[in-house]
Amino acid sequence: MKTLKLAATLFAVTFGCAAAYAQSGGTLAKIAESGEVTVGHRDGAVPFSYYDDQQQAIGYAMDLCAHVVDAVKVKLDKPDLKINYMPVTGTTRIPLLANGTIDMECGTTTNNVERQKQVTFSTTYFVAGVRILSKKSAPIETMADTAGKSIVTLAGTTSVKIINDADNAENLGLTIHVVKDLAEGMLMLETDRAVALIFDDISIAGAAATSKSPGDYQISKQGLSVEPYGVMLRRDDPEFKELVNTTLEQLYESGEITAIYDKWFTQPIPPRDVNMNFPMSDQLKAAIANPTDDPNPEVYR
Repeated sequence: MKTLKLAATLFAVTFGCAAAYAQSGGTLAKIAESGEVTVGHRDGAVPFSYYDDQQQAIGYAMDLCAHVVDAVKVKLDKPDLKINYMPVTGTTRIPLLANGTIDMECGTTTNNVERQKQVTFSTTYFVAGVRILSKKSAPIETMADTAGKSIVTLAGTTSVKIINDADNAENLGLTIHVVKDLAEGMLMLETDRAVALIFDDISIAGAAATSKSPGDYQISKQGLSVEPYGVMLRRDDPEFKELVNTTLEQLYESGEITAIYDKWFTQPIPPRDVNMNFPMSDQLKAAIANPTDDPNPEVYR
């Protein structure tokens, strides 16, 4: 027990120092001092950030963040900068960023007003919408269709609030299961412990496409929200945020973003050569043409 307490104390002190350093010197100063940058990522958010069959983190968000890392190397004149990759979950991503363990988070994190109180975001690189994934044999199209049933979503995400608000407003009497990741959510849907997996549309599209039986599932036509994604960054660090935004906006202006998008959303992707068949939406095209980090969903409608 003493050993565990000591380890916990050292963990807190170490990361407390990292956070203090990040706040006083900024992320670029922290990276320059340590000689390494740590990228936080999801391990199963296809096709944004997930593991391939070699257990390497890949995906659309990872490609964009790789460009950011290259920009950091140039900015700091550190071509041999060490790059660390750390998997995060919906509940750990903000604390690990705030305490200095990771330097940015690349995945499927929604930029909203509530999160802006703790962190900040780059310009938007994807616009999603929360929708409902269900089996074609028992289709769920609206929240009203879930009344009295069990549904599942992911912990620490905006979907939790959306579901609870709908449950309360419409007196649905839901049994709400909150799980740590998409794999666990899909397992509950596959085994009929939940009639619906409710989460960001592209994420559930990826989960269905990479499931054992992709043809068994459908996604609701009705969206429950609009969700702008960005690289999640520490607050009060304008220098690093400017570098990240400039990097992304150069990809937008040059048109390179289109090739990166198509690579992950309209072409076969590893490890199983699944094609998401998810063309770029008009909302994302607008956000690329006029870059913004605005968390207001109405900006993207």
